[in-house]
Amino acid sequence: MGRGPAIAEQMELLLKGCVDVVRVEDLEERLRSAARTGRPLTVKVGFDPSAPDLHLGHTVVIRKMRHFQQLGHRVVFLIGDFTGMIGDPTGKKTTRPQLTREQVAANAETYKRQVFRLLDPERTVVEFNSRWLGALSSEDWIRLTAQVTVAQMLQRDDFAKRLANGEAVALHELLYPVAQAYDSVALEADVELGGTDQLFNLLVGRDLMGKLGKPPQIVMTLPLLEGLDGVEKMSKSLGNYVAVEDPPEEMFGKLMSISDQLMWRYWLLLTDRSREEIEALKRAAAAGERHPMEIKFELARTVTADFHGAAAARAAEAHFRTVHQRRELPEEVEELSVACRGESTPLAVLVAQAGLASSTSEARRLMQQGGVRLDGEPVRDPAARVPTSPGQRLLLQVGRRRFVRILVTPPLAQPAGAE
Repeated sequence: MGRGPAIAEQMELLLKGCVDVVRVEDLEERLRSAARTGRPLTVKVGFDPSAPDLHLGHTVVIRKMRHFQQLGHRVVFLIGDFTGMIGDPTGKKTTRPQLTREQVAANAETYKRQVFRLLDPERTVVEFNSRWLGALSSEDWIRLTAQVTVAQMLQRDDFAKRLANGEAVALHELLYPVAQAYDSVALEADVELGGTDQLFNLLVGRDLMGKLGKPPQIVMTLPLLEGLDGVEKMSKSLGNYVAVEDPPEEMFGKLMSISDQLMWRYWLLLTDRSREEIEALKRAAAAGERHPMEIKFELARTVTADFHGAAAARAAEAHFRTVHQRRELPEEVEELSVACRGESTPLAVLVAQAGLASSTSEARRLMQQGGVRLDGEPVRDPAARVPTSPGQRLLLQVGRRRFVRILVTPPLAQPAGAE
């Protein structure tokens, strides 16, 4: 490894967005050791190829893999072709169906094609855990499972709940965390990454490594990303997802549909912007220096470019502005000059001044109901402010048919002596 960023800078990048880190001090020490010895860390992430269509929720962990990769560490993309035949019971109320070897192999190829949109294929180690798990003898499995207690397995919420409800837990499901843990032993992993729902499995790996005389791996979990609705976890079955292989225009349009509040979480988990940069964007939006919609355009450009390239992202933005922002405009839109004081003004005030609501209170209610759009984008925050420097042009819309284009003018001069 060459001389890279200072350890503090590396920690800032690697901890960004993480939920659990067991333990932070161990990670810092191993980074220092890697810098001294030139031996890169081995960072492991396992994927069971049971549902190979990746969406942006999956890429939260993949992006963290890329962060380690950018710092010169060895990233192992582990395809669970052996464990995939067991089926990870995490979060499941029933036993998962087992996959055939042919299904696992086909799904694995699909995974590889998608992850290399973010990871560098030249610097990514692709492994299959059947290489060591399939080689274990019956005696090996007995010795391995002797390291893990039934009580330890029943600490998993999903197992405990299913048993309490009289639902079946198959014996092979209890082997899944053990098999995943042995992956870490076989790879001599320094770090294992996963979603927050994988914390139990990852900790079993850390524990098993210690019992078998290996330095225990560092466990790092990332959040489960909310979908476009901002409520449920991103999921293809719920339809609230953005697929990694969505066409650029579709990806861009879906990202533009998220709420202003959810946008900041997407900035944190789906981009490489630092916390400081994201906080600066938040401050600019709160102060009215930048409109949230334009910051959302920047987010959509950034994420789309990651998966399709900058040129495709620019073309997708141009398509969105042409088709989606202007499609509902009538041929003639009323224009109104409004005098504003200060660099920003509450949007509710402008809506009322434009005659699109009877009062600012009515305007706020309409905003909360999603009935107010600014420059084609819904604004639901009743306290939202917009830039109103002289010469600014804003397109306001209430409902489907009521439009007013506002030209911001300087405030009228007050007579001498006026307060």
